[in-house]
Amino acid sequence: MRCTGYCTATSYDIIELFQFLHNKGKAQIYRDVIHFQIKEDKRTVGDVFYFSYGTFICWGFSEKEEESLLHEVKAFEKQPFPRAEIDEFTFSYGDAMKISEDMITLQNKNILTKLAISYGIAQSVRLTIFEEKIQRTIDHTRKLPNDLAKKGKITLSRKDISRKMGELFIERTSINLHTEILDTPEFFWDHPEFEAFYRRTTHYLDVTKRVDALNKRLNVIHELFEILSGELNHQHSARLELTIICLIVIEVVIALLKDIFHLI
Repeated sequence: MRCTGYCTATSYDIIELFQFLHNKGKAQIYRDVIHFQIKEDKRTVGDVFYFSYGTFICWGFSEKEEESLLHEVKAFEKQPFPRAEIDEFTFSYGDAMKISEDMITLQNKNILTKLAISYGIAQSVRLTIFEEKIQRTIDHTRKLPNDLAKKGKITLSRKDISRKMGELFIERTSINLHTEILDTPEFFWDHPEFEAFYRRTTHYLDVTKRVDALNKRLNVIHELFEILSGELNHQHSARLELTIICLIVIEVVIALLKDIFHLI
């Protein structure tokens, strides 16, 4: 059976989404996560977990049914992404929980077990969005340090440098404001017995290592920001110096003209 994680937007209007799902069928909210169970003829088709940070995890649906869920959630998206990020697994039931080669084995059908694992998958797929965003930013600004190394200055106008600084600041802020998403969820304060399932999932998906790499890339962006800030200050100082020199020249010329006309 399929287990798929989707990240489609910066966030969902979780209250409106819960009311919509509650009117459709069985919906329950756990802190900032909605669990919705779809049934047909008293048979459970699948479970969906909607996370407030624009991610939902599907358990037991076909690809076509997941496409329907994707279309349905669009009405509740805030700042939707151009395309959904997807992480795909399969799952079955067995004697003990394990994850290997994108195959999840569940030891029971407890909803909270699926929720604990869903937390790990949701963080992983959301982290992918952060990683791609930072990589694009680094790629777009990669030539700036090269210009500084080869030419001793950045070949951008003061306006362009200010614009780049603004872009970098927005990227850093947008990611820093959402890094709490990658912390251990508060859900496990109330249900510590399920935290082991979450830990195994994040370990398999290398979430901790990827977060460390994300922070290092954020440091790179911070260094780029400082380089641009330094270059902007340098350009401003150079312009002030040029202005002062021009004023001095004008003053000298005026003084000379006064002396010349006085002699005449």
